[in-house]
Amino acid sequence: MIVPGDYGSLLDALAGVSWPARKPFGSGVAGTHPSRLRGMTAEFTEYRPYRQGDDPRRLDWKLLARTDRAYLRITDDHATRSTLVLLDASASMAFPAPSSGKWRQACRIALGLASVARADGDPVGLMIPRDNSEIWLRPSSRRGVLAEMTHAIAAVNPEGSPSLARGIPGIRKGWRLAIISDFLGEENELLRESRQLIVNGIEVFALHVMAREEIEPAATTRLATDPEHPEIRRVLHEGSAADYVTAFAGWRASLADRWRRSGAEYTEVIADEDTASVIRRVTHGISSTVAG
Repeated sequence: MIVPGDYGSLLDALAGVSWPARKPFGSGVAGTHPSRLRGMTAEFTEYRPYRQGDDPRRLDWKLLARTDRAYLRITDDHATRSTLVLLDASASMAFPAPSSGKWRQACRIALGLASVARADGDPVGLMIPRDNSEIWLRPSSRRGVLAEMTHAIAAVNPEGSPSLARGIPGIRKGWRLAIISDFLGEENELLRESRQLIVNGIEVFALHVMAREEIEPAATTRLATDPEHPEIRRVLHEGSAADYVTAFAGWRASLADRWRRSGAEYTEVIADEDTASVIRRVTHGISSTVAG
């Protein structure tokens, strides 16, 4: 189990980190991200001549009085962008141990990204699908939202094989989605749903969390068991372990290519990496792939 106090030093390390939107978008709520909407904020951009159909409230009346010419004062609006963290809590995320492996890193990334977005003034929320239900905290700007997310995550133990794609339909236009997963299940459906979100203008970040033991397994005889399907077992020896490394590297390369071609920001993360460094890569737009 991950305890809330585990996050204190991480939040300190993220002080001052920002997560700007990759491109302007439309929103009616003032915030820090560039918006496609033009309005009457204090950030002046340009004048343009008044045209029939323009909102007369946007006329620069002082300029009209001086020159007898009708011009609109064009300004750049800034908007908030709701951020939803979609967190994979399937059984494979517990590898090699919930308190020190993929799950701990995924939880830290989830709260770290949420804290950065919240510091920017953006609403943040959380979705953790379970086999027969889900944990759903709708994006909010209220003061206690990070504490709610922390306690919700702390109460979860990774198990089963819930569908991440089930959390996609609740996402609204203008939101930002961060998917934190090992992508070891129902990947095609999730990618298909995410691609549609991107077409609709939603920013999608795919964070692929892996244990170092998955990339570089020890070259010893062992019995490998699928954590989400325990009935599937396979003996790995030195020769088959090498085949596994090659196959796993090929799968990762294919996965990265498909997510990036869909328009998502794809980043590989190792479970024992420094979480603050990972979050800086994501928020600064540095998509990365770990050398295999």
